[in-house]
Amino acid sequence: MKKTKTVLAFGDSNTWGLIPGTNRRYSFSERWTGLVQQKGKNLRIIEEGLCGRTTVFEDRRRKNRKGIDLLSTLIEAQSPLDGAIIMLGTNDCKAYYEPTPEKIGEGISRCLDELQKFLPPKKILLVSPISLGEDVWLPEKDPEFDKNSVEVSRKLKEVYSDIARKRGIEFLAASDYALPSEIDCEHLSPDSHKALSEVILKKLKSMGLTA
Repeated sequence: MKKTKTVLAFGDSNTWGLIPGTNRRYSFSERWTGLVQQKGKNLRIIEEGLCGRTTVFEDRRRKNRKGIDLLSTLIEAQSPLDGAIIMLGTNDCKAYYEPTPEKIGEGISRCLDELQKFLPPKKILLVSPISLGEDVWLPEKDPEFDKNSVEVSRKLKEVYSDIARKRGIEFLAASDYALPSEIDCEHLSPDSHKALSEVILKKLKSMGLTA
């Protein structure tokens, strides 16, 4: 019998599975983490998504949203791991962080430093997040973002790709396969969860983490 591979999925609300325009969560069979778990063979996905999670920035309203602060503890708690997926950066685009693609890249690099203490580069999958929708900053959607946030989000693919290449880490861009819902311009629709799950599963197969 083949050994079951355990893979940590570390991210924000689009890993948690937030339903656009609500505070509710997609079912396990709808969110991308659950779909990868169900379709993978000898694969266990540890879902570690948190709404509002950033790479290194402190949320003004909610505690414990800095990914860097919790990552090593979570890795030790779930040890031993065979691999990890990390998809963060959307919340880092909020206006009050005064974001730039390079600043967010520095944050994700610090998170990767922690992951690489426990896993070899080829067992880490860095996923750049989806791009924010044009109107995400409107009052009825998420005014924590602004127009600059949208532009910054679009540039994360290039920045993350370069980081992954230099580290020898696996990479894919969620924005190549998934779009934000028109409801809030920020979170994934069921179709986008499905599309993202398919490409992530394919990548995990190439990394030897599932059959």
